[in-house]
Parts: sequence; structure tokens; C-alpha cells
Amino acid sequence: QVTLVESGGGSVQAGDSLTLSCEASGDAFLRSAMGWFRQAPGKEREFVACLSRSDVVAHYPDSVKGRFLISRDNSKSTVYLIMNNLSADDIAVYYCAASPRHSFHQNECYVKGTDYDYWGQGTQVIVST
Repeated sequence: QVTLVESGGGSVQAGDSLTLSCEASGDAFLRSAMGWFRQAPGKEREFVACLSRSDVVAHYPDSVKGRFLISRDNSKSTVYLIMNNLSADDIAVYYCAASPRHSFHQNECYVKGTDYDYWGQGTQVIVST
């Protein structure tokens, strides 16, 4: 069992940076690939970033590549999403997710939400222009 709690959302100006945190409780964090997703008003959930259990492999969609960075601190059971040069297109509720079911694939992470077993409650990001 994994409980995920996101924090760090808020309201920023276009061009600003913001770092989201997701703290996990439970013993599965070290066995989990981690992901970030977002959902904008009226839109479907969208993949944002993922990081393998080994902390070696990461994936990003073109919409955030070069601006967002995912990282993890296993000593704190926390995954981060560093977001730079934010724009109105980044307005959404951001969710972190954990995938312990693929623990034997330590150098993989997943872009589909269906590959994740646990989800946080989300944190809102608002960007003003």
C-alpha cells in the first residue's frame, strides 16, 4: 500500500518556476516507478513525466521536455517535479502516481496512467499571464 501526498502547487506568473513534491508513505516507494500527470479543466488526464525505480530512466512528452524535470529522493520517499518557464498551457491539477507492480523492471517507467496503482489527491497549478 502507498499513500501519496502532493504539495507545492500555487499561483505563479508566466515564465516563473515551481517545484511540486509528492511524499509517499508505505513500504512500496523504493519498488516503484513514479509518474506525474495533469488534468486541465475540461480536458483528459495527460502524462507529464516519469522516473524509473533505479532513478536512471525518465520520459517526458514534447509539451514539457526541456522545461520540466522529475527527480526522486529515496531517503525522503519523495518525488519532485521541477517546472520552469511556466505558461498558461500548464494550468492544471497535477497528480503523482506510483507503480510498484513493475518493480522487477528497475530501468523502466510508464507513460500510461493505467500502469500506475496509487495516486495522490492532486495539487493545483495556476499560471497568470
